[in-house]
Amino acid sequence: MPDLSDVTRGRLLYGGDYNPEQWPEEVWHEDVRLMKEAGVNSVTLGVFSWSKLEPRPGERDFGWLDRLMDLMHDSGVGVVLATPTASPPPWMGRLHPDTLPRDAEGRTEWWGGRQHFSHSSATYRRYAAAITEDLAARYAGHPALTLWHINNEYCTYDWGDEAAARFRSWLRHRYGTLDALNTAWGTAFWSQGYGDWDEVLTPRHAHYLKNPTQVLDFKRFTSDMLLECYTAERDIVRRHTPHLPVTTNFMPLWAGQDAWRWAEEEDVVSVDLYPDPRDPSGAQSGALVQDMTRSQARGPWMLMEQAAGPVNWRRVNPPKPRGLNRLWSLQAVARGADAVCYFQWRQSRQGAEKFHSGMVGHAGEQGRTYQEVKQLGADLARIAPHVAGGRIIADVAVLHDWHSWWAGDQEARPSHEVDYPQVLSAWHRALWQARLTTDFAHPGHDLSGYRLVVVPQLYLLTDAAVDNLLAHVRGGGTLVCGFLTGVADQDDRVRPGGMDTRLRELFGIRTLHEWWPLEPGETADCEGGLRGTLWSEELEPDGTADETVPYRGGELDGLPAVLRKGRAWYVSTLPEPEALRALLTRVATGAGVRPVLDGLPDGVEAVRRGDLLFLLNHDREPVTVDVPGAHHDLLTEATVTDRITLGRYGAAVLKP
Repeated sequence: MPDLSDVTRGRLLYGGDYNPEQWPEEVWHEDVRLMKEAGVNSVTLGVFSWSKLEPRPGERDFGWLDRLMDLMHDSGVGVVLATPTASPPPWMGRLHPDTLPRDAEGRTEWWGGRQHFSHSSATYRRYAAAITEDLAARYAGHPALTLWHINNEYCTYDWGDEAAARFRSWLRHRYGTLDALNTAWGTAFWSQGYGDWDEVLTPRHAHYLKNPTQVLDFKRFTSDMLLECYTAERDIVRRHTPHLPVTTNFMPLWAGQDAWRWAEEEDVVSVDLYPDPRDPSGAQSGALVQDMTRSQARGPWMLMEQAAGPVNWRRVNPPKPRGLNRLWSLQAVARGADAVCYFQWRQSRQGAEKFHSGMVGHAGEQGRTYQEVKQLGADLARIAPHVAGGRIIADVAVLHDWHSWWAGDQEARPSHEVDYPQVLSAWHRALWQARLTTDFAHPGHDLSGYRLVVVPQLYLLTDAAVDNLLAHVRGGGTLVCGFLTGVADQDDRVRPGGMDTRLRELFGIRTLHEWWPLEPGETADCEGGLRGTLWSEELEPDGTADETVPYRGGELDGLPAVLRKGRAWYVSTLPEPEALRALLTRVATGAGVRPVLDGLPDGVEAVRRGDLLFLLNHDREPVTVDVPGAHHDLLTEATVTDRITLGRYGAAVLKP
């Protein structure tokens, strides 16, 4: 199948969402001039243009898009053409209320915003297929077309009647019989046994707690229904343009999509990324998403959206300080992106996102934002021949699974203070601060290429996944697991003993007596100065562990907080950041994993992509970095010998 390299062809794509239907046509030519000055070589058209393309049912207005496609081609700008199906026109909801989703309370989500479609609606799917078919037929041979973008940020849920009927069909396919469903859902509890398929509903508003496995399956079903919508449109455009790749944009760590499964259906994996510029961990948050997206893509990926300045959806929305947009864009390239794009090209003057920045902001071409966009375009053009298609090699894999997240995030659990994305981020941050480059992997993936496998938390593990972890250790790899791992099977059935027996034996645990969640602000002191947060466990070792770090004081005094048995580690709490970094650094060193570059100053990130070394200064103050040997800085064309000074939010791309 085609992939991103068929679009980039040795370049880095640079541009973003272009919504010219919001502007008079005379502005389009001004846009082209500014795009050329900024080095823009790719724009995404048509994302939210359904009512413009189909103003009334069955009518088509392609004239304006014809002119835009021709204009982009004449200007040397490639087009990522989107299907407009994320936001149906108002006439669809009015004429076909069955296309509108309903929430768990039974309330209808009306038009007037976006994403107001039921993924299970046959009517919606029929109209979506028709507009996609006509778009593909019309523009398949257009020379400007480089890539297809299906829908936008798939993120809708639906608890309505048509969704319930599809849910029952999905469950029949999964379980086959009602007896199997009743067993998987544990319906003997609270008299929930189903005697007829028509009794099975989506997990709607309930008097008290909902069945957690029903909710888990509903989340699986939602991801699958949205994926059906995507693949239906993808298959249409592929039929017309088999030589062009297809993508849809993920939202980072969104709970509603099993992105591992989705990525297998994409030619290009793309993501939207909006770290908070005020967040001290913003750079690491970006690195996490970049590492995860690269791992899903198994190679180069596309940054579909980022903000050139402020967004409009946080409580307070500051702009990016001078230089931060360039730095974070280069960070994405360092971690595998072959496309750096924005939402959007020109900042809107009307509508719900008029305070969301654009590459050309309200200040126009004289504004700081556009001037920085121009500088970045020149930087990307300069480094593109050396970096495009380059690979990143990691010795560390962090395991992540949406099904485990879904299962662990249930209503009735030991602690609502345990937030899976925060735990995942804490462990990734410790590795990032230790300057260790990491991939992400699904627990069922081949792990044999990694020296160290890190499991921050996987509450739900299938038997096959447990076997995979054991095989990694038996094969000579190192494994470190965080708390609440291996508790439940694929049906959210708690395993005997509260943790899989094989894992307990692996770590040297005889009995897991109790979970001891901690209150906000409460800590658990451990030997050696380690202090745990969020969680602790009453573990009885079986005497086979080679090393333990015990709790000190309180109910768990003397019991192990950390155990090591051979190359397998278990951490029953969330150590404070410095302690977690020190622990993972020690584990990694023992596994033979080294940082990209030793002796880096605080705030400096080093990533090696191919034979290039990216140095990124995330501080406002200049720093000097030791880089033994002679290098050529592709950004400045300067020769660097043994050391380099990086300015405020400065960056270097060094070639030996």
